[in-house]
Amino acid sequence: MKTVEYTIKDALGIHARPAGLLVKEAGKFASKIMIASPKKEVDAKRIMGVMSLGVKCGDTVKITIEGEDEEAAAAAMQAFLESNL
Repeated sequence: MKTVEYTIKDALGIHARPAGLLVKEAGKFASKIMIASPKKEVDAKRIMGVMSLGVKCGDTVKITIEGEDEEAAAAAMQAFLESNL
């Protein structure tokens, strides 16, 4: 199991556009990918779940990846967060 933690720097937090891109990125991998805000944890491959987190600027999210391609998924999710949020 791999874990990625990231503090959101985007002034709008995780809003519709980056949430959709995050789900699309997570969907490229076979591993189970979960994203947790300070309040709850949801499947990172489900747009409604990601949107329901209500992550704001300054919040820290934790992404947990478990599966056969977890190494590649962790690297891709880290890169995605750094370049988009």
